[in-house]
Amino acid sequence: MTFLLRILCLVTAAQLPVFAGATPAEKTEAAPAAVVDTRSFVRVIATNQNYDFLRPWIKRPPYTRRGLGTVLTDGRILITAELVLRNAYVELEKIDSGEKCPAEVAVIDYQANLALLRPSRPDFLKGARPLELDAGARVGDRAEVVQLEPNGSLATTGATITTVTVANYPIDELGLLIFRLSVPLQQRDGSFVLPAVRNGRLLGLLMRYDARSQTAELIPPPVIRHFLKGASATPYAGFSRAGISFAKLRDPQLRRYLGLKENGGVFVDGVAPQSPAAKAGLQSGDVILSVNGNPVDADGNYENAEYGRIPFSHLLTTESFVGDSVPFSIWRSGQIQTINVKSEPRDPAGMKVPSLQFDKPPRYLIAGGLVFQELTRPYLLEWGPDWRNAAPQRLVYYDAFQDELPADRKKIVFLSRVLPSPGVLGYEGLEHLVVKSANGQPIQNLEDLAAALKQPENGFHRIEVEEDPGVIYLDPQATDAEAESLQRQYGLPALQNF
Repeated sequence: MTFLLRILCLVTAAQLPVFAGATPAEKTEAAPAAVVDTRSFVRVIATNQNYDFLRPWIKRPPYTRRGLGTVLTDGRILITAELVLRNAYVELEKIDSGEKCPAEVAVIDYQANLALLRPSRPDFLKGARPLELDAGARVGDRAEVVQLEPNGSLATTGATITTVTVANYPIDELGLLIFRLSVPLQQRDGSFVLPAVRNGRLLGLLMRYDARSQTAELIPPPVIRHFLKGASATPYAGFSRAGISFAKLRDPQLRRYLGLKENGGVFVDGVAPQSPAAKAGLQSGDVILSVNGNPVDADGNYENAEYGRIPFSHLLTTESFVGDSVPFSIWRSGQIQTINVKSEPRDPAGMKVPSLQFDKPPRYLIAGGLVFQELTRPYLLEWGPDWRNAAPQRLVYYDAFQDELPADRKKIVFLSRVLPSPGVLGYEGLEHLVVKSANGQPIQNLEDLAAALKQPENGFHRIEVEEDPGVIYLDPQATDAEAESLQRQYGLPALQNF
């Protein structure tokens, strides 16, 4: 999809060597310091096939991506989740010999943009030199970004860590720790995965590169380490979110109004319903003074022993694990209180506009040529990297402010398009209209809509939508009579998919 191409749009051919890693039962050599060995990486060839969210009954033609996977000490291979997004088939290839082996995706986390592959043959990684994770990297340290030449040899480019901060990751926009590198990469054999090494250890995986500024963003060791620890358990729990939004608290008048005499702190201006913060009792209007004993300044940063001042969200997403209890010191009603927030991942099933529906076919219902869907982030991503401005703004609004919708709201059902047919004459131009009710029944999901369409009102289907024309009328008998010809004319495998 277009939004994936944005991530390495200017490193279209940078390929990272991935070498086969040893199985847990097999003794392997540790890669010598400051040496980049082809046996530490393997080429990953992923055949992907996207769902067409604008025409939800079909898939787009398959395509292939190539990347470099890094062999780890447990016999699995680390790559970015984007490389195997919607994978249909994954194959590994040794760089030196060209030997190939199918692989399966053992664990994938779209939020952290990380995935683990497992070869179908345990002996495939025999003789590999797995890499361990780096530790102790600081701003100013040097590293090497690994790429693959067309002839199979490795190419390394010197890089410098310039910034350590928390920023949104590309797939689900979860704010996690990143390293920014200054590195003059050149175009080489195409890849979506670029490892970086430091002193013979894995520093991380590149996920964005800007050739104009020669700046790369790297998934760093703390995030990878958190992912690997979570991947050792079943089921994989992922990364936690507190479910709060806050504003900086630099305004002295607001601080005086709040009676706040303590230094630092940020103002909580939103708490997501059913979030860990809401369950713990955190409220809008509270001031967060410290998290897990770490003072929070007026900009929302805390002093990290390794990286300096970084956003305090790092303490919740990466430093804590699912199930941990994280103490918050807050200012409320003129007093300092302590609230313990239990670390929990965001429940995808509870999202009104799901963001991680990449491996599931779109849900839809077609009635008389009207195509209804449930709103998801992948649907909006069909408008490309600038989808927030290019996609239908009412749908973008629902995505952005879904946490502010009523707690009992389930999904957003909308009319996505109209397939011209005799039963919908005059409605051909309608699209992206959110459905409020059908035949007098409120619509919370496609199942509600299907049930409502079985009970016409006064001989008609009456579908109420939020914008013009306000109400859509269908003849139930004509809708039923046209169903077979509609399928045949448009090549529809089915008129609904739940």
